[in-house]
Amino acid sequence: MRRLILLRHAKSDWSLPGQRDQDRVLAKRGRESAPKMGAYMAGHGLRPDLVICSTAARARETWELAAPAFAKPPRTVFDERVYANNPEILLDIIRATKAGVQVLLLVGHNPSFHVLAESLSASSHGDARQQLREKFPTAGVAVIDFPFDAWDRVHARAGRLDRLVTPRSLEAGD
Repeated sequence: MRRLILLRHAKSDWSLPGQRDQDRVLAKRGRESAPKMGAYMAGHGLRPDLVICSTAARARETWELAAPAFAKPPRTVFDERVYANNPEILLDIIRATKAGVQVLLLVGHNPSFHVLAESLSASSHGDARQQLREKFPTAGVAVIDFPFDAWDRVHARAGRLDRLVTPRSLEAGD
């Protein structure tokens, strides 16, 4: 089995007009949400073997705030292709993942994360797919399991959406 975790960057700050998109950092709400999502992942056994993170400041900051929740933070690679925000490129990244990686975490952006999660999930636990259809919010975590043991076999509708967790759902105690 392979497990893919998608962590959308937390809420970013739009207060500086003219700032390059790649340079935007997290807003106060994002800086509060990111550690909570890291704690959720660590507390629920969602420890990645490898993290591939967008080079955008808001994605890097999200991971930097989430990572300390793990006793031993996983190996992290920053890849500008994740910033490209293209679901096909993300799929190429996933398919090229080395065999020794059982759990892969991508930290990046919408709309590509939303499109990718929907396209890879044929089924879900509970109402997770319906939640995903509605929205993949900032700092959201989607967990997709694949019933095979090779990343290069990942394709549309091959996975099962195990859960979609959001900062709001954690606050509500879901």
